[in-house]
Amino acid sequence: MLEQTTDYIDQLLRGNWWILHSFIIVFTTLLLDFIQKGVLKRLEKRFKKTDRIWDNSLVNSIRHPVTLFIWILGISLLMSLFGFETDREVREVGAIIAIAWALLRFVDQMANNIVEHKVLEGKPLDRTTADAITQLLKISVFITAALVLLQTLGVNISAILAFGGIGGIAVGFAAKDMLANFFGGMMIYFDRPFAIGDWVRSPDRNIEGTVEKIGWRLTIIRTFDKRPIYVPNSLFSSVVVENPSRMYNRRIFETIGLRYSDMAVMPKIIQDVKIMLESHPEIDQEQTLIVNFNSFGDSSLEFFVYTFTKTVNWIEFHKVKQDVLFKISEIIAGHGAEVAFPTRTLHMPDLLEGASLPQPPTTS
Repeated sequence: MLEQTTDYIDQLLRGNWWILHSFIIVFTTLLLDFIQKGVLKRLEKRFKKTDRIWDNSLVNSIRHPVTLFIWILGISLLMSLFGFETDREVREVGAIIAIAWALLRFVDQMANNIVEHKVLEGKPLDRTTADAITQLLKISVFITAALVLLQTLGVNISAILAFGGIGGIAVGFAAKDMLANFFGGMMIYFDRPFAIGDWVRSPDRNIEGTVEKIGWRLTIIRTFDKRPIYVPNSLFSSVVVENPSRMYNRRIFETIGLRYSDMAVMPKIIQDVKIMLESHPEIDQEQTLIVNFNSFGDSSLEFFVYTFTKTVNWIEFHKVKQDVLFKISEIIAGHGAEVAFPTRTLHMPDLLEGASLPQPPTTS
């Protein structure tokens, strides 16, 4: 009985040998994938204890590409088992795709780790430049991988480059707006008129908000009411852009009117306001500070306050401005004066006093 069973299994395997080979290939593929995941997991735990940032990035970036390559290798072996002649090309294409994918992931991981490392250490970081370098590296990897992939598939790269040179003019005309936006993005990266997180505004196009993202084609600006504005980069080469985030100070420029009856105490009020500003801890004494009588208004004596705060934060600036205005109000009240409001006084000439008004004609 045992001999008959053995003969039966032997005959079955001889006639269906591909079943055993397929099982071995699939099992080996699963085993290799399991082993590489375990090895990379241990390496990740070990590298987390180091101060280096590139080793963690490398482990995280190759985990999925290695799995992809192992399975492509297994599929190519199965294809060769069934007589397909393209198994070698499949392996080469899989290797190129896996390597390119790993490099792209490595660039992203390194960029994120560098940004986190700088933030934790409190060091200055130009996020715009970091994003530009990251995108340039990813584009370089993608183009290189595409050329190598085409060469592997037997495509004549020289012919493609020659065609690109001939058709470049037509493509340039067809995609002139895209190219204009691309070079506009390059201008932003090189000139750096603003960076991510800056508050910008353009009076030419009524654009104002916080820069959220700078891409190669579009810049996303989030307005103060939380609406996103998608601005083509080419627009920034033809409009004026203000960057209030890079101010050194914020200005307080207010005109205050007193009653005409307070003319006698106005010099003392102006003097006290100036002393108050010179001793205020939030006013920058190195900048221009002016408190002067300005003009005779229609219903008030006007003097102006011109000074700069130390803070550039918008919320803190308004707190300082509020405190300054309250102190000015206290100084005015302390001298018995008042802030004027629009009034009109009607003067009647003395000749009209006691004069009789004309009587309406009587009718009989």
